[in-house]
Amino acid sequence: MTTPTFDINAAIQALREGKDLTGKDGILTPLIKQLTEAALAAELDGHLASTEGANRKNGKTTKTVKSPLGNFELNTPRDRAGTFEPQLVKKHQTQLTDEMERKIIGLFSLGSSYQDIRAHIEDMYGMSVSNGTVNAITDKLLPELQAWRERELEPLYPVIWLDAIHYKIKENGRFISKAVYTILALNVDGKKELLGLYLSDNEGAHHWLSVLTDLYNRGVKDILIACVDGLKGFPEAIATIYPQTEVQLCVIHQIRNSMKYVASKHQKAFMADLKCVYKAATLNAAEMALDELETKWGDKYPVVIKSWRNKWALLSVYFKYPDYVRTAIYTTNAVEAVHRQFRKLTKTKGGFANENSLLKLLYAGILKASERWTHPIQNWNLTLSQLSIHFEGRLENHIDL
Repeated sequence: MTTPTFDINAAIQALREGKDLTGKDGILTPLIKQLTEAALAAELDGHLASTEGANRKNGKTTKTVKSPLGNFELNTPRDRAGTFEPQLVKKHQTQLTDEMERKIIGLFSLGSSYQDIRAHIEDMYGMSVSNGTVNAITDKLLPELQAWRERELEPLYPVIWLDAIHYKIKENGRFISKAVYTILALNVDGKKELLGLYLSDNEGAHHWLSVLTDLYNRGVKDILIACVDGLKGFPEAIATIYPQTEVQLCVIHQIRNSMKYVASKHQKAFMADLKCVYKAATLNAAEMALDELETKWGDKYPVVIKSWRNKWALLSVYFKYPDYVRTAIYTTNAVEAVHRQFRKLTKTKGGFANENSLLKLLYAGILKASERWTHPIQNWNLTLSQLSIHFEGRLENHIDL
């Protein structure tokens, strides 16, 4: 086997002169080349020793190989019989490791543009990559995304949050707005889990029904509490698939919608009175505060009061629980936090060329965000105990008691 002839003294001198260790013309690149060629020569020697009949070395072939330390010309040995198949760097392999691919996908998952990714790769590895190459590498997420979207889910989730976010996607030569449906859940261990992403032309109860049907078909047979915004027909859609599920309308959505109809000069005072409703200690206290709100503001803002009255049965569900349970369920803040992460990824992009270009970016963001979802939410054991009481008989087969 040929011994590498890396000149350590020349490398030290180059380092003193301020040359880079890695990248184009990097100090260590010749060492990687020599070590790789030595390993391939050893592979061929082993192959020849184990092969019966006449066979011998037959020169070398040359190809350019990309490595994390820079590009180099690799001389791969051949045998006369043509039976040698190198394993370290296979015949059509042009990258020494997949580190660069991992780096590109890592930058992509942070929302970096293709231009920024290309500049970063050029700076790190001294190699130029095209937008097409970056796109081809990030497209490798698509089969993984599809498997994730079709994976089997747990039979029961104590809490889920459902919401939608909208993006511009090019279709038939023009950009149209489409809704991405996001389903975030708490599993029986109290850990967050994104159950799926679904794309539709617009947000509506009919489309949510198809989303819930897909969850059911993927194994979700029971949901204790579903937290949703005020979309008309949403609770009915949930009841169609999960008739036993308790629906909690997002109080924050209701407040935002209410304030659209309150004059700016009254908003501060109205909010102070409204806070007495949704922050009340008990359901009875909340209903008394709502009566007082109507007495004071009903003549000026009858539409707002009527909305609270009509939706009160679904807005007030959380009052039956202690504070530590209420905090988790009375708003859709948990799933909106996921959407904030999505917006960070997509803020520099006015629109997307196709659905896949959007979904693979959001999926990369999910992988990044879920790295932090390793612990149960605060007070989960107490919350689980409360849910076991309120939903008697539905949790026992899914948790260790």
